[in-house]
Amino acid sequence: MHSAVRYCYPDTCYAAVNVNERRMNGDKQRAPNNRTLTLSADDRHNYRQKLVKFTQDVSCQTLQNITVCQDVIEALPLLPDSFVDLLIVDPPYNRSKVFNQSTFNRRSPAAYENWLESWMAQIVRLLKPNASAYICCDWQSSPAVYYVLAKYFTVRNRITWEREKGRGAKRNWKNSSEDIWFGTRSENYWFDVDAVKLKRRVLAPYRDRNGHPKDWQTNEQGKFRITHPSNLWTDISIPFWSMPENTDHPTQKPEKLIAKIILASSQPGDIVFDPFLGSGTTSVVAKKLNRRYVGIEMDEEYACIAEKRLDLATHQPDIQGYAGGYFWERNSLSSQQQARREQDR
Repeated sequence: MHSAVRYCYPDTCYAAVNVNERRMNGDKQRAPNNRTLTLSADDRHNYRQKLVKFTQDVSCQTLQNITVCQDVIEALPLLPDSFVDLLIVDPPYNRSKVFNQSTFNRRSPAAYENWLESWMAQIVRLLKPNASAYICCDWQSSPAVYYVLAKYFTVRNRITWEREKGRGAKRNWKNSSEDIWFGTRSENYWFDVDAVKLKRRVLAPYRDRNGHPKDWQTNEQGKFRITHPSNLWTDISIPFWSMPENTDHPTQKPEKLIAKIILASSQPGDIVFDPFLGSGTTSVVAKKLNRRYVGIEMDEEYACIAEKRLDLATHQPDIQGYAGGYFWERNSLSSQQQARREQDR
């Protein structure tokens, strides 16, 4: 098997990119302190050169730390068997949504299930026998995701995470959660529970009969308890305008969310694969946590944003909400900063 890659698009695509520039950046008025990551014309020119598109079968040696700008259905048949340690998938949910220059249209539950099957059936052969998989979804697409995942994996759990953003509803409950289904290819899978423990403030600091703290600790930052992670995540913040990880991608996942998955279900040096990369969060977090990464994203604008974020990650390795080897609850930034300073000593 041999590989062939080429730069993603020829120079004739610049006209479309310039339309994108007006659409994503030029027409949007941003507040002075808005930290949303955007692309300049120079960024687009430079990062386009880093994108690849497969034209022939690819070897495992070629597949590490790259962003593939290509339709996933076109790219998957060219990838080698058994190179993925961890699969993270954030596909379009079953709702009509505009993603820059393309639109995913809502379809019937059966048609959406068939669409999931069309790429999942191809992805399975790419995974190592001990690989794990995580698939994101909302409440409407969750049944279809479970059904397709269960065909190829042993389903281990369903994680529900709280989204603190979103509008309310007048005639329904506000939708403020999403699901992530967790499955494995075999019984021999990696899961490091110690890498994903949470550090929470203690509101009722019980002591034993001798006056010693009971299952909590105290330091100059306050009183904290180290807890095991559950499948209900209430400590996640959706990226917003004041966060440096924020982009204009409409369904961007938080780095903290992906960090939990990568730390729990992979080891340093493992290959993390995301076939719907979007603005690059999976690859960025993999890089920050010393994993290798392969991401596929069909939209050039988003793929270039991913490459820019990967560049920035070299000098900005922190993950908001993760410090000192623990995940922290919301609104604990000062304590996290202190933990990082102690870790760097």
